[in-house]
Amino acid sequence: MAAQVIKPVRKLDERHLARQRWARAAWIYGAMLALAVFFIGPFYVAYLGSLKDNPLEWPFRYSFAQTQPKNWAAAWRLGQLGAGNPWTGGFAPGARIPFQVSYFVEEGQEPQTPMVTVPTRRAGAGLGAIFDEVQAAQYARVSEVQEVGRRSALVGGQPGQIVTYGFTITYEGQGPKAARLPLDIEAPRGQMYHSATLDPNRLERRGRVASWDSAAPGFLGYTFRNYVRVFNEARDPNTGASFFLRWTLNTFLVSLAVVLTTLLFASLAGYALARMYFPGKNYLFAFVVFTMTVPAQAIFISNYLVLRDLGLLGSLWGMVVWSAVGAGAVFIMKQFFESIPREIEEAALIDGASPITTFFRIIIPMATPALGALTILTFQGMWNEFFKAAVVLSGQQTNYTLPLGLSFFRSAYGVAGDWGLMLASAFLSMIPIIILFVVFQRYFVEGVSTSALKG
Repeated sequence: MAAQVIKPVRKLDERHLARQRWARAAWIYGAMLALAVFFIGPFYVAYLGSLKDNPLEWPFRYSFAQTQPKNWAAAWRLGQLGAGNPWTGGFAPGARIPFQVSYFVEEGQEPQTPMVTVPTRRAGAGLGAIFDEVQAAQYARVSEVQEVGRRSALVGGQPGQIVTYGFTITYEGQGPKAARLPLDIEAPRGQMYHSATLDPNRLERRGRVASWDSAAPGFLGYTFRNYVRVFNEARDPNTGASFFLRWTLNTFLVSLAVVLTTLLFASLAGYALARMYFPGKNYLFAFVVFTMTVPAQAIFISNYLVLRDLGLLGSLWGMVVWSAVGAGAVFIMKQFFESIPREIEEAALIDGASPITTFFRIIIPMATPALGALTILTFQGMWNEFFKAAVVLSGQQTNYTLPLGLSFFRSAYGVAGDWGLMLASAFLSMIPIIILFVVFQRYFVEGVSTSALKG
């Protein structure tokens, strides 16, 4: 009897412990999920804002025209009909674009045909407003607007009918291709916009006026319109080349050059401080640590004068020279090298390896975690470096790096309230850093944890 009683008790204890383990795991994963939402949520909201025509709308909507699959399909089809390009669309000779729009008319009111126009409209604010572009209004022909159907409906508690109108926009004869096909549809008073072949970019006058930046936008031109504008509108007035592409290339070249110089000099200096014996080594290391506490703003005047005398102001090489190696990088490498057992180097010396051979063929391959961590820290720091770029590259617009270019976007488009383009450019500038962190995250964690073991 005693054995029979003990056996059920043990089963109850095991079930209780299992429930405790599952509850503990649920709390841990729930806390991690909450932290992820807390930190990633603002970025997700900002990303949605970069897709919107009006990122400042309130209340904020998570479902809007650019996130709806029906508009993706319509934009793809209209881009194909407009210029044979379903991605970015346009308006080219031979285009024939059928379009429909529906309005709600309250009961007791006779529907009236809306007015359709293809207006002359600039690409956007900022730099986009100074470039001449082919206007589709010069070549577009709008057919007669005809009613194609009506049905009874209840909208907002009001009975009435939804009336659908159809028309066709054509490009007859020969001529240049227009990048966009702006479209405005204005309905008489008492009629309110309900739906269309493609949802409009703006609704004005209480829904009577629907406006499209392009009625043949293509998938990218509609869903990622602000991202396309980053490359198409922000161009050099002299050459027509994309500023954003040039700034991205400049930032990549500067970051890559600084990463290479940092890895070389920091590893050499760190190895010397960790393994070699020379007078004043401890004082030199103390000085290196002290320089880590000095902000760049405190010594920028002297650096500016040096770069001026070398003729490097306004040049990307000035950024490289100023940032070639940092005290923090030397500190990380020294701490890592001290964690490597000396017996490895002694064994190499017994086998006849010189100090240079030992360093490059034995020590450096073992320092992969520290070098990986240093790579991501240095690249990220230079990719986001604004102060040095503002000092060295000020006035040389074609030599801007991305942080300085984003600041220029703020001054050029912020005045007009074009926040969508600025959000899109900020997200594009984040992509290389995200990719770099995903690739090097293992080395980053290993390197930082190992460098903290000693010292």
